Amino acid sequence: MIRHICMFTLKEDNREKNIIEFFERAEKLRELEIIKQFSIVRNVERTPVSNYDVALIFDFDTVETLDEYQKSQLHMEFGEFVYSIRIDRACIDYEI
Repeated sequence: MIRHICMFTLKEDNREKNIIEFFERAEKLRELEIIKQFSIVRNVERTPVSNYDVALIFDFDTVETLDEYQKSQLHMEFGEFVYSIRIDRACIDYEI
């Protein structure tokens, strides 16, 4: 099993609106049955400003299914949106 964690710092402009839209658009990724576990999370207020704002935590059966996810049309569309609102990204994929 592969856990995929991707974290984003969002631009200051319209941050709250963009977080809401991030969650709404990320929910559409649930349609992809290759995602075995699915979490969308937001940083807790009053924590360090250096923390990332939002993160996706997804589990996949294999690296190959993770690759399939990353190449999917739903992911590509979501990625275009996120690219337009983010200033930073960090990602890790590890075996669980």
